Amino acid sequence: MILFRTIAEMREHIALARGHRLTIGLVPTMGALHEGHGALMRRAREETGYVVVTIFVNPTQFNRPDDFEKYPRDLATDLAFCERLGVDAVFSPDAKEMYPAGLHQETPVASVEVAGVSSRLEGEFRPGHFRGVATVVAKLFNIVPADRAYFGEKDAQQLAVIQKMVTDLNFPVTIVPVPTVREPDGLAMSSRNQRLTPDQRRIAPALYKALCEAAKSIRGGDDTASATRAGLRALAAMPEIRVEYLEVVDPATFQPIAQDDQNIGDVRIVAAVWLGDVRLIDNLPVSIR
Repeated sequence: MILFRTIAEMREHIALARGHRLTIGLVPTMGALHEGHGALMRRAREETGYVVVTIFVNPTQFNRPDDFEKYPRDLATDLAFCERLGVDAVFSPDAKEMYPAGLHQETPVASVEVAGVSSRLEGEFRPGHFRGVATVVAKLFNIVPADRAYFGEKDAQQLAVIQKMVTDLNFPVTIVPVPTVREPDGLAMSSRNQRLTPDQRRIAPALYKALCEAAKSIRGGDDTASATRAGLRALAAMPEIRVEYLEVVDPATFQPIAQDDQNIGDVRIVAAVWLGDVRLIDNLPVSIR
């Protein structure tokens, strides 16, 4: 496995891989790797001839400076993780390499705005977040021109934003969604779980249980308002949890499903909560046939 820190080196190496007619698989990450990332890497290893993982804590997608500063970073451990999973190359630049003009107001960088799907939920509660995500992913697609790029369904709205960006801007890459990986108690694997105290970690699976209650309600024939209430009731049983949102949405647009919609097919139940100063998001797809 080879580590690259500059764009020029990464591009040169990808050109060599292309010269050997290898299919390129890309797994963009912010590090603090866990088995959720591992599922992406294993899928890429199975489906492509050359796997590149990017590790970059992107400052432009954090709407709160304290969240950026607290984000866990351990490159040595992450590199060992990648090597165990058979990754061929890791691209881990610093912020100056990715944003050479700086990030000051007087030198704003060009950015990508994905309208519609990015406006609600995470887009509302984290202003500027999806602009930062879309911009850095677009940059990574240009630096590592992969055939296939792998993203987890745990960040479902982010996945929808990237899928729309790729379609609308004609990026020649196939986006491969990979199902959420969970702990045995149902908690979705996330780098932010490292910041939970033991008591918070014990409480955290309540988020997944609330999504399951909402899903059970929908599958039982209830309308979306009733399903939402079922999920919120489950969360209310844990006073330590502060709810930001819980909704039933269209999985492509992330717009709410109308209560009287008689043509509901696939939906996604999405939620964000706080446990202390740790924000957790999760979602559950539900197919109604």
